[in-house]
Amino acid sequence: MKIILAPDAFKGSMTAEQACAAMERAAKAVLPEALIDSIPLADGGEGTVQALVTATNGKTIECRVNGPLGDEVTAQYGILGNENTAVIEMASASGLPLVPADQRNPLKTTTFGTGQLIRHAVEKKVDKIIIGIGGSATTDCGTGMAQALGVRFIGHDDSEIDEFMTGERMGSVKDIDTHQCLETPNVVVACDVSNPLLGPDGAVFVYSSQKGATTDQLSLLEKKMAHIIDIIERKSGKEVRNIPGAGAAGGLGAGLMAFLQANLCPGIDIVLDACHFGERIRNADVIVTGEGAIDRQTLHGKTISGVLQHANPLNIPVIALAGSVADDIDDLYKTGLLSAFSICSRPMSLEEALDKGEALVQGTADRVFRLLNRVKK
Repeated sequence: MKIILAPDAFKGSMTAEQACAAMERAAKAVLPEALIDSIPLADGGEGTVQALVTATNGKTIECRVNGPLGDEVTAQYGILGNENTAVIEMASASGLPLVPADQRNPLKTTTFGTGQLIRHAVEKKVDKIIIGIGGSATTDCGTGMAQALGVRFIGHDDSEIDEFMTGERMGSVKDIDTHQCLETPNVVVACDVSNPLLGPDGAVFVYSSQKGATTDQLSLLEKKMAHIIDIIERKSGKEVRNIPGAGAAGGLGAGLMAFLQANLCPGIDIVLDACHFGERIRNADVIVTGEGAIDRQTLHGKTISGVLQHANPLNIPVIALAGSVADDIDDLYKTGLLSAFSICSRPMSLEEALDKGEALVQGTADRVFRLLNRVKK
């Protein structure tokens, strides 16, 4: 029997590599003769760097950058095995976990550190940069990122804004000078959302509350975002605000397209391609995947949806494990998912489930493989 193990991270509990290891322990115990191929995955958010570095035998590089509040933090990015491609997670430099809960306010946070990571990667002479933009603490339309790459933001008093660009400072910009912007290679953005920049489905109203914005601050942020994108589009000559994904990461998607001519792609497609997933699953008898939660959003650019798109044409059954499984996942079954299992074996708190994630995954995988072993016989 050939078994493919291809989970994403279980956010807040375990990495994709740890989930793979837990599944593999169960598979080897129940099906010792099975051929097992572990492929840790990610969809552009947390874990994307590690998934791509692992898949290509690449390496990770640490550097000091300015975090979302401007203080120095240690961030990482990857160089893939071909040494021609860098992969960056914006969350490593500008992510929400870097901001203490009592200081979260997207009016005050910046993507400057993400720009510093891009600059660091460019200095490695790579031909391509992949940027995963999930998990941000920011709503600055990528202005901080652009500032770190040499873009000058001119205030209403005609002087350059030399403080870090933030959500609040978007409204203080009168003009933009891009003449000194660092030249970058091909930039591909791994994105798992399709939100436009503005409006009820945009960066501010959908995501900024999760980053600490109050109800009153949402309207203020939206006004500032509309102001800055008018200037950005005029200076760049590109209309980006309504492109799906422009609203990702507090408008960083729009900023990357406008300032760096980046292309936005589903993050899971980028990872699956780098892993040669389509080739590795050929002749597989089953694929076991998983992530923290399975619900209606799972079909929209998430890891399990990408796995199904590759497995269905080959008639490979896919089983998913998750911390929680919603009731309304009929569409997932209609698109080829064989079954979904919650790893929570009894009533427990979220804290306990997160703490015992690896054991819970292994236990659930053990039961799945016992069933498969019985059916095989």
